[in-house]
Amino acid sequence: MSVIPEIRPGQSIELLKELHILTRDGKLNQDSRRKLKQVYHLVHFIEPLLAELASKDNCLSLADHGAGKSYLGFILYDLFFKARETGHIYGVEARAELVDGSRRLANRLGFARMSFLDLRVAQAIASPALPERIDMVTALHACDTATDDAIRFALDKQAQFIVLVPCCQAEVATLLRSKKNASLAKTPLSELWRHPLHTREFGSQVTNALRCLQLEAHGYQLTVTELVGWEHSLKNELIIARHSGVARSNAGARLAQILDLLDLDELRDRFIY
Repeated sequence: MSVIPEIRPGQSIELLKELHILTRDGKLNQDSRRKLKQVYHLVHFIEPLLAELASKDNCLSLADHGAGKSYLGFILYDLFFKARETGHIYGVEARAELVDGSRRLANRLGFARMSFLDLRVAQAIASPALPERIDMVTALHACDTATDDAIRFALDKQAQFIVLVPCCQAEVATLLRSKKNASLAKTPLSELWRHPLHTREFGSQVTNALRCLQLEAHGYQLTVTELVGWEHSLKNELIIARHSGVARSNAGARLAQILDLLDLDELRDRFIY
């Protein structure tokens, strides 16, 4: 088999085949190459954070919310956790069949320090199956409000790092749409979401801006960047939060002002606590 430049030395070929990133004969097709590139880009951002955590506490923990088939968790375990004697990854996923499949694959590969929990993200906050503290929380394309639940989980678990790739944020857009007439009378800024396409895109932008302010109000420093090129994914925003313990002084006030200006007071409990 010819060497595939995208595959790292020592990486489990069996794992990549099981995740359908490689074909059964060990090749990459166009779709799997795109998928692997997205995951590797995310791993590129996460690995230095894991190394920083490991330098302080070898027994580090990571919770991956909305894990799906646990592509990210398996690849992080293979590339980072496998070579270490300690450290644990928790995959949280509401679809039982995906959780069962991940458990079987982890057993087959001998990835003993991976746990897969059949839970919704909101349920995971109080679940005794997870430790009281989690070092890193990830949520890759956790749909709609699951990203917000992952943030609440991370705050409750005092996570040092939070890595988010938000997905289809429909809740804010729905509220903007339902109050459009009142907003048109209230502020000329409502022209930013008057048309349905703009409502969807503006709603997504507002949701992520509110999340950033929420995290800053809780003492996190943020990096907001592009995950991969637009040719690979339209859901492309990457938010990396590092806990500094120093809250941005006006973040909470700004958040409340935006909710008021856009008639989104119904979301106050979601973003302010």
